[in-house]
Amino acid sequence: MGAYLCPPVVVQGEHVVQTGQILAEVRDRQPRAPWLSRMDGIAASTGITSRGWMLPLEAASAPSGGSGLRTPDAGAAREALIRGGFGDEEVNRAITALEAIPAPQTVQERTAPAWAAVQSYGERAARGALGLAGLDAADVDCLITSHSTTPALPGLDLALLNRLPLRRDVLLLPATQWACIAGTRSLALAADLVARDPDRVVLVVIAEALSTTYQPADDTLESLIVRLLFADTAVAVVVTGRPGPESVLRLDAVWHHTLPGTMDLHRLETRTDGTHFVMDRRGPRAVQETVAAMWTWLRARHQDDRQPWHPDLLLAHPGGTRVLEYMEQTMPDGWPPGLLSYSRDSYTTGNRGGAAVLDILGRAHEAGQKSGSRTVLYAAAPGLTATAVEGEWL
Repeated sequence: MGAYLCPPVVVQGEHVVQTGQILAEVRDRQPRAPWLSRMDGIAASTGITSRGWMLPLEAASAPSGGSGLRTPDAGAAREALIRGGFGDEEVNRAITALEAIPAPQTVQERTAPAWAAVQSYGERAARGALGLAGLDAADVDCLITSHSTTPALPGLDLALLNRLPLRRDVLLLPATQWACIAGTRSLALAADLVARDPDRVVLVVIAEALSTTYQPADDTLESLIVRLLFADTAVAVVVTGRPGPESVLRLDAVWHHTLPGTMDLHRLETRTDGTHFVMDRRGPRAVQETVAAMWTWLRARHQDDRQPWHPDLLLAHPGGTRVLEYMEQTMPDGWPPGLLSYSRDSYTTGNRGGAAVLDILGRAHEAGQKSGSRTVLYAAAPGLTATAVEGEWL
């Protein structure tokens, strides 16, 4: 395949949100939630004590700037009360009470500031990646972008074309709905593009404001878990078809796998108060199926090797630590322990969605890797779909 990665650039959310702050906000807002007595234990089980967001916690938990009376004005409510037989004084008191009720933020109030942040963070990551690759914006032939939690049209691809700015003839490939798989699948697509034209330069930029799924009014247990898990991150990396002095990893093979009939296990839903991430408890088992299929692919790929093959690094984003544990338990015989150490390290500060794999890759690069170290990058996403990429450090 012969695709070459320059060092990735990772821009973490600058607002540090402590788990204790989230728990305090939840207790204040939902003091009668049936799972409240278990909340501390659930939070501890995530292993996450803090996470970085592009916007502060107050931006997610604040009430709407509008009235709790969701009408253009109070006229319709007043008329309805009068028709119901209420007197003027009673009507005035009722209208005043309704207008004083704190309303949840609207989709626009939640998404607009996050979308602005996604563009800014994406630009910072892109400029940093180009700088590490020794390139200018004018050198980019193709831009692949993803930002699943802040859907917009035009999207991040066109925002970056104008902000960097890129050439007018650059190929723009927005992949908004890739979600958690954006890192590995973007690399797989970039590898295909440079295989067809080794002189092509591909820039990958993923910016996710997962904190937009923090929904204070949602009192389900699944919503509590979502509030505790997610972090905001922008990542960028340059992929080329020829090795250069800045190249750090060569990509050699790509694998894709999708499970039909699993679209309902993880999904984003847009409601009046913003975006909700909905999870089903069957999800981890479905992800495990893709892990088992990946093991089969790797065994088949290396069955004719002269020496027993195993990766030296496994950079994986399967959605949570539960599946990381499954991966460790089901690895082929003879594989060494500790292959997932960088993945586990990334999860201690939150689930970064589509940006996760490149964040994990960045941690491995910063730690320093020996030339020839064999590496597999893997991610699974709602759908349920997975992509893995195999390569070696240069």
